[in-house]
Amino acid sequence: MKNTFLELLKYLKNPVLEKDENTNLNYRIQKFIHLLIICILTSSLLTPLFFIVENLGWIDMEQHAMENILKSYSKPIIFLLVTVIAPLFEELLFRAPLTLFQNAKSFKIAFYIFTVIFGLIHITNYHITSNVLLLAPILIAPQTILGGYLGFIRVRFGLRWSILLHACYNAFFMFITFAGQSI
Repeated sequence: MKNTFLELLKYLKNPVLEKDENTNLNYRIQKFIHLLIICILTSSLLTPLFFIVENLGWIDMEQHAMENILKSYSKPIIFLLVTVIAPLFEELLFRAPLTLFQNAKSFKIAFYIFTVIFGLIHITNYHITSNVLLLAPILIAPQTILGGYLGFIRVRFGLRWSILLHACYNAFFMFITFAGQSI
């Protein structure tokens, strides 16, 4: 996993449009699992920032879009929306176009732009206030970083893999959310 993490960091510093030539399924599944763990750990490490921001009264997480969704829809519908519809739509919108940028410089710029826009679009999950806008870099950090990770697997393995990684990442956190509601 350490090698995957180092490869990922190197890639994020200098993204290039280069497929991973190793098409062995076991290799790809192992790399995928490593990336999923890295995604979950990264998000989990950022979670305390959200508790701090909320406990200081700067953000009301009860107004987060996910809270409204949890109150408005059944668990199967939410699970479908979060683990199938959103990853499919978002990957088609933010990762599919990456391979259109064949020039190294334009690819790098596009990679970073799509990654940042992916993060920024998630600010709409919050009730927009001046505090939300000021804290936006913190509030969208998990999605922005995830966007980089998803861009990496999309370029290296293909679009299906980024959709699958996005879906598994979302599914993990939905299971945690649903388990928390049962307690």
